[in-house]
Amino acid sequence: MNSDWPYHLRQHRGTLLAFLGFVVMFAIYAANHSAGLSANVATTAANKGTLLAILAMAQTLVVLTSGIDLSVGMVMVLANCLASTIVVGTPLETALGVLGVLAAGAACGAVNGLIVVVGRLQPIVATIATGSVYYGIALALRRVPGGDVNASLADLATGQLPGGVPASLVLLFGLVLLVWMPLRRSALGRALYAVGSSEPAAYMSGVPIQRAKLLAYTMSGLLAAVAGLFLTFITYSGEASAANGSTYTLYSIAAVVLGGVSLFGGVGSAVGAIFGALMFRTIGDLLFVFNLEPLWQPLFQGVVLAAAVCLGSARLLRVKNRLDVYG
Repeated sequence: MNSDWPYHLRQHRGTLLAFLGFVVMFAIYAANHSAGLSANVATTAANKGTLLAILAMAQTLVVLTSGIDLSVGMVMVLANCLASTIVVGTPLETALGVLGVLAAGAACGAVNGLIVVVGRLQPIVATIATGSVYYGIALALRRVPGGDVNASLADLATGQLPGGVPASLVLLFGLVLLVWMPLRRSALGRALYAVGSSEPAAYMSGVPIQRAKLLAYTMSGLLAAVAGLFLTFITYSGEASAANGSTYTLYSIAAVVLGGVSLFGGVGSAVGAIFGALMFRTIGDLLFVFNLEPLWQPLFQGVVLAAAVCLGSARLLRVKNRLDVYG
């Protein structure tokens, strides 16, 4: 039994490092915040972190297949604009609106998957194109910022539970339990890793490559819609912002890298990406707490991201056999 520990440590090294990095950074942030670690401070940080963490989960599913989804931010924006239009009214109307938003996100992801799988286009090219389409639809839905959302549901999702626990963290934990854990243990979930590790070998082994990829993109769109829905709960409005879509797409890639997920595919987990997202958000909060000039903040975040990418790729330079990466 003890002989399995080195393997498990190697397998989850990225997740553990992301967790430790987040804990250290958040402890520094809380210790230097003027209000300390109050319930309101924790809730605000949790809401911002959860938004990026959900999007990082979406990105992870595609990256595990050795692809990349550059449309996740635009799907989030589309879901935000749609939610600000239909997630209103009576409890029944609100529930139907939520289902409509989630269905729209899943449909966007499925379109991405079909283009990649059936059309055989490179993921980066396909998702850039579809992202532009999704942004156009969002702009048609919400030409100017505005709209509304069911206030009770928004307050429930972004507020505090008894004891001061941020509700957003419970939502994030629920997504891990209901989406990631069952997927990770399923045959198609294991197929995602197999495809990312070596698609030719997976094909020769009878792995359902096309179904695995289609699932990855569809679930990515669904989770991006969840992020857009949560953004609507935070802002109580919708906005077709290309800047937000592009920024969050890049941030989701940063979170994936910081969370130990290999951009070459086949290595990492959504849990690691979540801690990577929380860590990346905490970096921004630390810059605010220490009063770093706003103009320098993007530069500092870019340096951190570049360093993370270099560290994540460094061991590939020492690999003689690509299979060693997944051992």
